[in-house]
Amino acid sequence: MSDTTQNTREWPLWEVFVRSSRGLSHVHAGSLHAPDATMALRNARDLYTRRNEGTSVWVVPSDAILSSDPDHKGGFFESAQGKSFRHATYYTKSEGVKHL
Repeated sequence: MSDTTQNTREWPLWEVFVRSSRGLSHVHAGSLHAPDATMALRNARDLYTRRNEGTSVWVVPSDAILSSDPDHKGGFFESAQGKSFRHATYYTKSEGVKHL
């Protein structure tokens, strides 16, 4: 195994988010390995914004991201069925109240 391959395996994984010049939010662009945040940011710029399409880049350590479990989406993303109180249609308009 080469030294480069060995170092890459020891470097943490970073998630890269790029905000395009036409966008209002950052979008996940990919992942990369880097030894620290500064190098991750530089590598992300070089790798994911080569055509000057980005205005901002975020790098986040992958192990700092918490996500929901796709296998348990039923309970986590439970629909509002049977919870009509969450919708404005549940409430009735009072006769004496204007501008509602």
